[in-house]
Amino acid sequence: MRSDCSPEDLISCWTLDEADWRLLANKTGATRLGFAVLLKFMEMEGRFPADAAEVPALAVDYVAGQVKVDGSELDGYWVGRAVKYHRAQIRAELGFREATLDDERRMTEWLAGELCAVELDETRLRADLLARLREQRIEPPGVSRVDRVIGSGRALFERQFTTKIVARLPAAAIEALERLIPPLVEDEVATAGLLVELKGDPGKASLNTILEEIDKLERVRALELPADLFADCSEKLLAAWRARAAAAYPSDLRAMPELIRVTLLAALCWSRTAEITDGLVDLLIDVVDKIRVRAENRVEKALVADLKRVRGKHGLLFALAEAAVGHPDETVRRALFPVVSEATLRDLVREAKASEALFRQRVRKEVRGSYSNHYRRMLPRILDALEFRCANHLPASHGRA
Repeated sequence: MRSDCSPEDLISCWTLDEADWRLLANKTGATRLGFAVLLKFMEMEGRFPADAAEVPALAVDYVAGQVKVDGSELDGYWVGRAVKYHRAQIRAELGFREATLDDERRMTEWLAGELCAVELDETRLRADLLARLREQRIEPPGVSRVDRVIGSGRALFERQFTTKIVARLPAAAIEALERLIPPLVEDEVATAGLLVELKGDPGKASLNTILEEIDKLERVRALELPADLFADCSEKLLAAWRARAAAAYPSDLRAMPELIRVTLLAALCWSRTAEITDGLVDLLIDVVDKIRVRAENRVEKALVADLKRVRGKHGLLFALAEAAVGHPDETVRRALFPVVSEATLRDLVREAKASEALFRQRVRKEVRGSYSNHYRRMLPRILDALEFRCANHLPASHGRA
């Protein structure tokens, strides 16, 4: 509960109504104030306060003013015998009951089956659990028991999750994943291997790093993990297991139960397969675009240089511009043709079109030149590593391409 209360909160949440006054009829002094505070707190939170500090001081003063009892008298109420009796009376009045061991078991199974797969934050799990108990009119157990329920729920989910994932893996894939863990060494320094490479950052993109990423992808694919291994898992859950695997030392992995160890390794390899593939796709797009842009820039520079060497073109363009600015309301025939003849303009248009065709031809030549040299080692490997599909559906009469 928030420690600060606005005047609106006090009025809407802590004001005693007619039914409350009926329950307070035979109570006086500290017990009258304490009962009123417990009642309103339970109505709002679905539980009783763990101690006096959990009740906002402003709320105590506001309720004390209504029951005409000094707020300081509440201090001795929390250690008295009346609290236990008052809690039972309030539960009966509001339709609540105390949590049983069976309730805790059911809440554990509910957390494992409904929440732990999509909610990883313990604070939000606690809030959801308390809301569930309130909805079912069950008073939550103590803080330590709530913590135990949450821990048991997460542990149960982990057992169910890892059992499901490992059951989807072929025996050969499990053995291949186990072999990823480097052999035990005295100083536990990571040795070279696919697991270490998967955890590392590939670094700045270059021809060598690209070829290394392609090689890494091929080795991960050789593990033959099912494509739908984590298909029904939330992205948040998969990311958590991937991060957990990336942070684990080989000694940590060896000490883990087999189900957890294999699931962690599978989550890392499965995620990295998608990440490396996405990176290669982005790289392929960038490389193709870079080849095209560089080719166009080189050809444009060469053609501009050729244009500057042709005498008279700049003068003609200047004369046309000057005539157009000087006679903005005239027709083209009356304003421009006296300066540059129609025949000359037609020749310029034909030459420009010829230059455009030449431009495209030279760009293609530059592209082929770039591919034949620097990029020839890279592009075939990328194209072999990626699978391309078309989402277009041709009419039945067209047949297959």
